[in-house]
Amino acid sequence: MAPPVDTFARDRLPPQEALPEFVFDLPELHFPPRMNCATELLDCWVAAGQGDRRCLIGADGSTWTYAQLQAQVNRIAHVLVQDLGLIPGQRVLLRGANSPMLAACFLAVFKAGGIAVGTMPLLRAQELSVIIDKAQIGLALCDARLSAELEGAQARSPLLKTVLHFNGGAGSSLEAAMAGKPTALETHDSAADDVCLMAFTSGTTGQPKAAMHFHRDVMAACACWPPHVLRATADDVFIGSPPLAFTFGLGGLLIFPMAIGAATVLLEKASPDVLPTAIAQHRATVLFTAPTSYRAMAAAVGQHDLSSLRKCVSAGEALPAATRALWKQATGIEIIDGIGSTEMFHIFISADEAHAKPGATGLPVPGYRAIVVDDDFREVPRGTVGRLAVQGPTGCKYLDDARQANYVQQGWNLTGDAYLVDEDGQFVYQARTDDMIISGGYNIAGPEVESALLQHPAVAECGVIGVVDADRGQIVKAFVVLKAGHATDEAMAKALQDFVKQTIAPYKYPRAVEFRDSLPRTETGKLQRFKLRTAP
Repeated sequence: MAPPVDTFARDRLPPQEALPEFVFDLPELHFPPRMNCATELLDCWVAAGQGDRRCLIGADGSTWTYAQLQAQVNRIAHVLVQDLGLIPGQRVLLRGANSPMLAACFLAVFKAGGIAVGTMPLLRAQELSVIIDKAQIGLALCDARLSAELEGAQARSPLLKTVLHFNGGAGSSLEAAMAGKPTALETHDSAADDVCLMAFTSGTTGQPKAAMHFHRDVMAACACWPPHVLRATADDVFIGSPPLAFTFGLGGLLIFPMAIGAATVLLEKASPDVLPTAIAQHRATVLFTAPTSYRAMAAAVGQHDLSSLRKCVSAGEALPAATRALWKQATGIEIIDGIGSTEMFHIFISADEAHAKPGATGLPVPGYRAIVVDDDFREVPRGTVGRLAVQGPTGCKYLDDARQANYVQQGWNLTGDAYLVDEDGQFVYQARTDDMIISGGYNIAGPEVESALLQHPAVAECGVIGVVDADRGQIVKAFVVLKAGHATDEAMAKALQDFVKQTIAPYKYPRAVEFRDSLPRTETGKLQRFKLRTAP
C-alpha cells in the first residue's frame, strides 16, 4: 500500500489551461522527474566531500559547515516526521528572523517532503490567521521571541494545533525534541513538480495570495540569474537584509549561495545602520538589499571597511538612477539591478555590472523571455509604455485563487508592472499597474491599510495610495475623514499611525496623513483612488 500523502496543494493548483507556458530553453533546466531540492542544495556537497565548507554564519559569528547543517536538518526532519506525524504535502508555517535555525527549518521541511510556508517576522495575529486558514496549516516552527502574535493567531485559527519553538523560550522546544535524533535521514523521494514552498503575497485587495513553487522551480531559479548575471563563486560570502520569508531573501541569502557551495551570513537585524558593520566584520563579498538601504548606507560607507564587497544586488523595488550613482560614487561598485516577483520566485530581468544602465532594469535573464504588450496583448513598439509579460521555467501557480486569471494570460505571466523597452533593448520600469504600493522594498496593499484605519473609532472613511518618495521609492499616504468631534491635528495623525502599527505589520503604516472633509467616490460609492493620486 502506498504511503499517505496530503494532496491539498496539488488538488488546488490552477487547471492546466490557467497555467503559464513553462519554457526550458537552457540545457541545465532539463530536470529529472524525481528530485528534492534539499538534496541538490545540501546533501550533494557532503556527498562530494565538501562537508567541511562554511555554509551558514550567524549574527554572533557562529558557523555551521555543510555537514553540520545537514546533521541539524536531518534531526529537525526526524522531529517533523516521527514526533509530529508530518506526511508529504502537509504545510508547515515557519516564523523567525533570519538565522541558521530558521534556514535549517526550511531545508528540513523540503527534505521531509513538506511544504514550507514562511511568514514575515512583523506580521500580526490577524494576518497570520489568514495565512493559516488559507493554507490549512496545522503545524508551525516558530522563533520563541516571535511567539506572541502566533499565539494570537492560534486563538483565531483552531486549525493550528502544534507549535514548536526554537532559539529559546518556555514550552515545547524544537531543540529539545531534536536531542538524540539521528543525524542521518533518507530524503523524501519527491517529484520535481511536487510543491515545496508557499510564498504569500498581498493582493491589491489586501487578501493574500499563496504562490506555490515546485522543487524544480527552486533549482530552475538557481540555473538562470545566478550563473549568468551574478556570477558568484564558492568562495563568496553572501549577506543582506531581505527576510527568508520573502523569495528575494530566500533565494539571495540561502538558495543561491548553497547552490554553489558558498557561505551566507544570516542577520536577525539588517537595517542600514547595522549592515555596514556586519559586512566589515564578516568580510562579506555579495550584498542583497533594497534601493532604500543602499541610499541610506552610502553616507556611512567611509566609516567602515567595505573593501571585501565585490557585488551588490538590488531588487524589491525600482532602483533610482540617483541611488545607483550615489552608491557607485561611495564604493566604486556598480549595483546589479533586477526585477523579480513572488509568483516567478526570483529575478527574471537584470543586467550585470558591465551592462548596467542608469534608470533601466536590464534584459531578460537567460532562461526567460519578456515582452511589453498593450491591453489587447499586442507587443508594443520600443519606447512605448505597456504591460510587462514574462515566460520562463518558473511561473504563477496560485493556491485556489481566481486572481490566477489576472496574472496569467495567453500563457504569459503579467507581473503588474508597466515597462517600456528602450533603443538598446533594455527594459525600463515605469510604474505599478495596480494599487500595490512598493515602499522600502515591501509590497503593501492600500486597501489593507484602509481596513486597519477604519478600525479606529475616530475614522469615518479613508483612502490609501502610494506617493513618490526619493528615499523609499514610494510611501503610504492616507486621506482620512474623521467622525464629528475629533480634531484634525498632528496628534490625531500620530494616533492613527500608531494604531495601524499595532493592527497590521508596522512597515505598512501611513507615513503621511491628510485629513479631508470627504473623499471622491462614484455614484455607486466606489472610492476613486485615481483622483487622490492626481490631487494637488
